[in-house]
Amino acid sequence: MSNLEKYIYINLREHPELIKTAADWFHSKWDVPTKAYLDCMNAYLRKETEYGWYLCLDSDEIIGGMGVIENDFHNRKDLTPNVCAVYTEKDYRCKGIAGHLLNMVVEDMKAKGITPIYLVTDHTSFYERYGWEFLCMVQGDGEDHMTRMYIHR
Repeated sequence: MSNLEKYIYINLREHPELIKTAADWFHSKWDVPTKAYLDCMNAYLRKETEYGWYLCLDSDEIIGGMGVIENDFHNRKDLTPNVCAVYTEKDYRCKGIAGHLLNMVVEDMKAKGITPIYLVTDHTSFYERYGWEFLCMVQGDGEDHMTRMYIHR
């Protein structure tokens, strides 16, 4: 069994009972209020949006995740939707988890006719491995420095 096969990959609609756990987990990683995550996740669960939330589980523990939102706190409101809150627990990094989740997101969005999608990051070589291309620099809300914007077509 490969590393990827021993983990469970889901979107939140498949396991809506995880909403509070997922919102708390994302909050603990990014310090965005839990309520903000709950609002986005509830809109997704109620099918008010197709912008989803994706998790990787090791047994019943969340070890990785990401979401899709309208705008990830930057000045280019025309570049939408955005992958956000990309995180993999330190002990699980370099095992392909984030890449698998990114591919899930891209395929799910494409299946819904949502393309291209964008993301902001300070990383300079990670996302290219998964088909993302550098697009431009954007100004993060309340930030002094510019941030890299990537696109997946």
